[in-house]
Amino acid sequence: MTSRATSPALYGGLLALLSALLFGLSAPLIQRVGHGVGPFTTAALLYGGAALVSVLLRRGEWREARLRLGDLRVLVLMALTGAVLGPVALAWGLQRTSGASASLMLTLEAVFTAVLAWRWYGESMDRRVLAALLLLLAGAVLLVLEQGLGGQARALGLAAVAMATVAWGLDNTLSRALADRDPAQVVLAKSALGATATALLALLAGEHPPGWPAAMALLVIGATGYGGSLRLYLLAQRALGVARTGSVFAFAPFIGALGALVMGERSSGVGLWAAGALMLTGVILHLSESHEHEHRHEAMAHEHAHTHDDGHHDHVHAPMPPGPHSHWHRHPALHHRHPHAPDTHHTHRH
Repeated sequence: MTSRATSPALYGGLLALLSALLFGLSAPLIQRVGHGVGPFTTAALLYGGAALVSVLLRRGEWREARLRLGDLRVLVLMALTGAVLGPVALAWGLQRTSGASASLMLTLEAVFTAVLAWRWYGESMDRRVLAALLLLLAGAVLLVLEQGLGGQARALGLAAVAMATVAWGLDNTLSRALADRDPAQVVLAKSALGATATALLALLAGEHPPGWPAAMALLVIGATGYGGSLRLYLLAQRALGVARTGSVFAFAPFIGALGALVMGERSSGVGLWAAGALMLTGVILHLSESHEHEHRHEAMAHEHAHTHDDGHHDHVHAPMPPGPHSHWHRHPALHHRHPHAPDTHHTHRH
């Protein structure tokens, strides 16, 4: 098996793909079981489920770095963008357009994420990354040309889905600051804040509560497609960085579109399959990435989950703890060459 140290792009890419699978299937499922449920209520149930699963997936505190009071500002911003604006816009849009077209429109999330990561964090935007983003964008354009212009209502629905991708692009970029924290704690805090806010908005808007079958189904979808997916996404960011994780995650829309077709939707055409092919090519570009050059690590001190087989953590313990563990540790200045991605330890500019 290839180790994380020798292939960070492959390891992070696989985590991002699994995250994409869970999230991608959530869109057509939300459309199917959430028909007639208000957008605020839908968002509250989705992130209520995400909060529940994060409690069940808690691990030993010694393995992960805990959240701190100073993280509250970022958490609130993540909740507002990713757990309020994003799901509410998506739920509203899904009730006004087809599941396949809405799913594929989510491709734009990768574009916004990559551009924001490039501007905010200085992540490299080489020709391979740019080509992948252009392929993803081309797939979205094909989608709009074939299905997005079928009527005013459908166009408004797709515009709402596009707004959701902007919100989630901001959320993805903000989450980089918490990538080293315990993913279960991050998911729990963000989900609890988002569920509380959207539940209050649902009450203020006078939305009627759904029946128990729809409510339970949305809770389960939130637990897997939002809570479980976000946990995997945060782990992927550690190995792959913000922009690349976002681009690999862009395969989620095609998974969602395929899921919609399996569930009985018949709005597919040549454009949808061509868009899927372009997206798959973009994902493969990222999974095959090999970024290696001489680089320098400045001396630093921080806390996060780590092991001692990745070439960056050579401090000693007595006795040595088995597997991943978390504590405050220092890194001396280091100069070396190896394959790497823009993770926490490789934030140098190119």
